[in-house]
Amino acid sequence: MTTIDSVTDATFAAEVLAASGTTLVEFWAEWCGPCRALGPVLEQVAREHDGALRVVKINADDNPRTAAEYRALALPFMKVFRDGEPVGTIIGAKPRPAMEQALAPYLP
Repeated sequence: MTTIDSVTDATFAAEVLAASGTTLVEFWAEWCGPCRALGPVLEQVAREHDGALRVVKINADDNPRTAAEYRALALPFMKVFRDGEPVGTIIGAKPRPAMEQALAPYLP
């Protein structure tokens, strides 16, 4: 079973920037209703694409340095990284079909 790991300002470089393959990073906050709604969608996406896509989340309120660096101004905000390099941005909660469509260019 795939789980969505949490990263922090302290672990972001090791967990995301040093990672090989494709990683989706969700910037979220406790108070963000759309972020909570997106959670189950991202769990399904992570499960379906296990091995091809790693999904992690970072609390933007608790980790302001990384949120500011990637300009996560509206939540939920997602960055797609390939081999540690940012290659795409997805903004806002989306139903699963729309999330799959947004991720399609980054998946094999």
